[in-house]
Amino acid sequence: MTSYKINIMAGHSKWKNIRIRKGKQDALRAKLFTKLSREIILAVKNGGSDPAHNARLRVVLEKAKESSLPAENIKRSIQRGTGEIEGVNYEELTYEGYGPSGSAIIVECYTENKNRTVADLRHIFSKNGGNLSENGSVSWQFKYLGHIQIEKKHTSEDHIMLDAIDSGAEDVAFSDDIADIYTSPDELHKVHANLSEKNYKSTIVELTYVPTNYAEIPSEDIEKLIKLIDTLEEHDDVKDIYINIDLSSVVEA
Repeated sequence: MTSYKINIMAGHSKWKNIRIRKGKQDALRAKLFTKLSREIILAVKNGGSDPAHNARLRVVLEKAKESSLPAENIKRSIQRGTGEIEGVNYEELTYEGYGPSGSAIIVECYTENKNRTVADLRHIFSKNGGNLSENGSVSWQFKYLGHIQIEKKHTSEDHIMLDAIDSGAEDVAFSDDIADIYTSPDELHKVHANLSEKNYKSTIVELTYVPTNYAEIPSEDIEKLIKLIDTLEEHDDVKDIYINIDLSSVVEA
């Protein structure tokens, strides 16, 4: 997610600075816990409660433990996913829209009230120089793919490439110490299982939208786009956001 450092005004006490930072961190932590719990519920609902046979659940449980999500929260989320205990009935929904200068945006959400969610998203888009549009309006600019991310560590790129293709992957991209492996949506878990048998440890296993081409927008609209993305990310129902603009070179404040 895009994140920014808090700019503290001169003259504020050190204690107040610490409180502001802690408040921001606590708020982000609470949102992360909420999203992890929802992801566990939906992973169990769609693939069962056994991590050994549910790659999506296995990955989110690892992420939950790394993020210090309490064990009791994890247990309750699994029970809600199986229906063992009652809970909110979340749906996974995808929305499409345009940001500043016609940038294409796909927003994935978990929601128990889609009427509320779509109204909120429409307001966020319109308030930040964009507009929510019909399904299919921008998704043609993306490929829907399976995505597995692994750490390269001491394995050569050529070796990873051969193992990935042999496991059924369609493409592999390398950056720094990371290998991003792409599959067809239907082959994601099969490829992941094959790579696991070859002793690769995955840090991400997901279905994702990858732009077919990256568009460019005027520099004066970059800040507007970042503000739109930040506002969307702050919404509790938003799971992931995909855009066809490369913001990796933008220097954060």
